[in-house]
Amino acid sequence: MSQIPLRNEQEIEKIREACKLASDVLVMIAPYVKEGVSTGELDKICHDYMVNEQKVIPACLGYHGFPNATCISVNEVVCHGIPSMDKILKNGDILNIDVTVIKDGYFGDNSMMYVVGETNIRSQRLVDVTLESLYIGLRTVKPGIRLKEIGKAIQKYVEKEGFSVVREYCGHGIGTEFHCDPQVLHYNSDDGGVVLKEGMVFTIEPMVNAGKKEIRNMPDGWTVKTKDRSHSAQFEHQIVVTKEGCEVMTIRDEEIASGRISRFMKNS
Repeated sequence: MSQIPLRNEQEIEKIREACKLASDVLVMIAPYVKEGVSTGELDKICHDYMVNEQKVIPACLGYHGFPNATCISVNEVVCHGIPSMDKILKNGDILNIDVTVIKDGYFGDNSMMYVVGETNIRSQRLVDVTLESLYIGLRTVKPGIRLKEIGKAIQKYVEKEGFSVVREYCGHGIGTEFHCDPQVLHYNSDDGGVVLKEGMVFTIEPMVNAGKKEIRNMPDGWTVKTKDRSHSAQFEHQIVVTKEGCEVMTIRDEEIASGRISRFMKNS
């Protein structure tokens, strides 16, 4: 593993700005997520907002050839769903919208789940458990702990609730690059001895399946689905490790209001 960057206060301020813009996109798009709209339309609204209102660069667009500004993953799609004008949302669908913006060369990355109308009890529970698993990961972070403690805590909770954690995709270091070290696994695994230090910036973004953990890759080279066709959910926040825990840089106002997490997590 290469050297993990430790960001100084000037860099963190730039990253913080990008993260706020990224989280604003997820809030902005929420009222548009409803029955009858296409994922392509949602992507276009996000793209226009990022480029014209926020004056940022959508990081996904053109990344290794990805064709859109956002990833939108519906029901059994685990991640990297390609928005399409042909994919029309129905009542009961669950979907993840993943947004990354670049502002002045710094990246802000986050994603969240949306429910179209009302979904079935198991899918709603999947969404709720996945969000709580992210929060459990956030509550784990503090300087001096091993990186793998994050994934260990997430896996323990998710499996206790009767769901499974996807192994193939992970959180990642981010800042002046879209992806860099460390790789943040969401299950208990070898972390190469990485110990968290103040100034490390990375995402935590567990992908949780209602059924088994296995996935399948689609012929388009991007879309990933559950192998057993069960529904999948994901939430993502970008954080920086602080003296006492972490700062959740992509936090949304509704999360602060809920009292379940705070911007500055004191986990010591």
